[in-house]
Amino acid sequence: MEKEKKVTTNRKPTGETKKKEYWRAIGRRKTATAVVRLTKATKNSYTVNGKEMTEYFKTADLKKIVTSAFEKATPMEKFEVVVTARGGGIHAQAEAVRHGIARALVKENGELRSVLKKAKMLKRDPRVVERKKFGLKKARKSPQWSKR
Repeated sequence: MEKEKKVTTNRKPTGETKKKEYWRAIGRRKTATAVVRLTKATKNSYTVNGKEMTEYFKTADLKKIVTSAFEKATPMEKFEVVVTARGGGIHAQAEAVRHGIARALVKENGELRSVLKKAKMLKRDPRVVERKKFGLKKARKSPQWSKR
């Protein structure tokens, strides 16, 4: 006769798991992209690429750019902001984060759309670097002309 083997797994019991509600949006600027997740919390907290916002965006100007969407919207709720930023420079990433936060706030509360639209935070800034053309030094700068 064969013995019955008891199989154990490391799974949790099949109970109801409480999922947190969040709003996800993508912000862009130049070649920078930021994926933003807003979750309701007891206080505002920012995490960018696994680091605190003050650690990732070191200057006061960059921190102000990131938080300006909340300042314009002035929502009563507090949010936990988790961001994954890629591409571009640090300044473009900060503006991409602001764009993503503004879009996520509109998903959460549609009444904020008019306020954020007037502040020009919902429109993606379309300006990008122009490509270099052959025969030129940069996009438009031509080589110095010499008579002889």
